[in-house]
Amino acid sequence: MANGQWYPPEWPDRIRALAAGTLTPVAPKRAATVMLLKDTGGGTAVHMLRRRASMAFAGGAYAYPGGGVDPRDDDHQVRWAGPTRAWWAQRLGVDETAAQAIVCAAVRETYEEAGVLLAGPAHDSVVGDTTGADWEADRAALVARDLSFAEFLDRRGLVLRSDLLGAWTRWITPEFEARRYDTWFFVAALPEGQRTRNASTEADRTVWIAPREAAARYDEGELLMMPPTIATLRQLTAYETAAGALDAAQGRDLTPVLATARLVDGEIVLSWPGHDEFTKHIPTGGATA
Repeated sequence: MANGQWYPPEWPDRIRALAAGTLTPVAPKRAATVMLLKDTGGGTAVHMLRRRASMAFAGGAYAYPGGGVDPRDDDHQVRWAGPTRAWWAQRLGVDETAAQAIVCAAVRETYEEAGVLLAGPAHDSVVGDTTGADWEADRAALVARDLSFAEFLDRRGLVLRSDLLGAWTRWITPEFEARRYDTWFFVAALPEGQRTRNASTEADRTVWIAPREAAARYDEGELLMMPPTIATLRQLTAYETAAGALDAAQGRDLTPVLATARLVDGEIVLSWPGHDEFTKHIPTGGATA
């Protein structure tokens, strides 16, 4: 391939099956991912991880910390600071229960996979260093789902800082994929006193990188990425500071981006609305252009 777009070899067959009506789409699971930013002497950098090559989904691809919603975050109200759940429900296009769960997933997954926690003992504070053994024990319990996020916050006497997040975009995995996610992308700034680390069992490498550099290395075929990742990286290149990106998040359109596959002149055309660079032409015979 000319660039680093992640493109599974089974997609053409699955797209043809969907077009023929022999493939039934699975329901997407709710998920959240966070583009964690920090200011450097050369501008903004974003924290990225490389998924292990052995992973069944997007192995070897660069991505951001994130993951699925824990159903327990629907059931228990967590300690909360910042915009209300009603505000988040309107912003995310869901009900209040789902809004809490999605925001919780964003904060929890950032802690699980990067060791960064967007929470504090009060509505206007954030915890400092979270690298101690006691913190690690709680993080491991969250990963194992032995501890819910609400229980974790209560145990620590912490308040979730929803005001430190900005909703950026929303992508839904194509209908022909076997694993589907309805994912909300957020931006956040690295809190003072905290530092990232590779805390994820799903990643073999993490890096702080300028969005412009990451996009250039994708274009050269050096870094493998899924369409939502490279699309958001290109969007982030417009901002020189983390604060600028967070401010811009307030006005961003959260209409879901969902790939479509249609038959045109004997070939399948795969496209993502608003993102022409990802368009693929798949002859009905099998080859991909």
